[in-house]
Amino acid sequence: MRLKLIVIFALSFSIVLSGSNGIEPLQRPVHTYSIVAYDFETGQIGVAVQSHWFSVGSIVCWAEAGVGAIATQSFVEVSYGPLGLELMKSGKTASQTLTGLLATDPNKAVRQVAMVDHNGNVAVHTGAQCIAAAGHQSGKGFSCQANMMEKDTVWNAMTATFSTTSGPLVDRLMAALESAQAEGGDIRGKQSAALIVVGPESAGVSWKRRIFDLRIEDHPQPLAELKRLIVIAKAYNHMNQGDEFLTVNNVQGALEEYSLAMEIYPGNPEMMFWPAVTMAASGKIDESLPLFKKVFTQDARWAELLKRLPKVGQFPDDHKLLKTILSQVPINENKE
Repeated sequence: MRLKLIVIFALSFSIVLSGSNGIEPLQRPVHTYSIVAYDFETGQIGVAVQSHWFSVGSIVCWAEAGVGAIATQSFVEVSYGPLGLELMKSGKTASQTLTGLLATDPNKAVRQVAMVDHNGNVAVHTGAQCIAAAGHQSGKGFSCQANMMEKDTVWNAMTATFSTTSGPLVDRLMAALESAQAEGGDIRGKQSAALIVVGPESAGVSWKRRIFDLRIEDHPQPLAELKRLIVIAKAYNHMNQGDEFLTVNNVQGALEEYSLAMEIYPGNPEMMFWPAVTMAASGKIDESLPLFKKVFTQDARWAELLKRLPKVGQFPDDHKLLKTILSQVPINENKE
């Protein structure tokens, strides 16, 4: 019954988007290059995109942990995203899902859509009326697609790069985007980019277990900015894992994660403050003081934040301990 309702909704949505005469109103094309992929080692699923179009990630990229990932582009029919995920969640493969949605679309000739499901099955469609250069190439667990490119070598270059790049899925997706741009990319230039990587197990809702969820809405160098944010996101992922360890009183595990975050994103006071707090609270006062000093030197307001933590149970209510730590505030700040 659930599947029938999804199909009925897809049909009705297509009719709404089309005019009363069945011909879809003219839309501006969101032409771009993208990749959807499944990591057979980790079970992670991802999608990444770059385009000369504002906020491309808000309409092209769709992904849900334990379900799949979708890129819907060219003359975009956004419903391929949410409906595609619903169909895959109901048990349909990527191929079955895409075939079913294309069957309800009277304008499939101008669509370009790629999907990968949680088993690594891939499906892709490039309509005959997508603006050249347009095409796609698929490999084991992934698909690269593009339209309105300067050259017809873009998707092949993406495929070669993704296939030969090692490391985490997020880095392989990023490398594929960079290889597309190296081939000339979008004939109109570049403006925005986005990347989503989700975990292997479903949380039952679409917004959970997103490992990376990054969007560059408008930037002269969107891929460079996306790559910068990936580094920061990696650091915060370790911070978040450290916090998770603390909730189960795994102080050593938390400190290890916090240390990794500091290595990835050195100089950020957030990355030093919370590890220092954890160290001091667990008795490692001498190790915490150099970190506190670096943080307070950057901005003494972190010292004020520290004073507020004992009242909410986030730090020992120990006057002597606080005094020792606050002695690391620069002298000129203490005088104020």
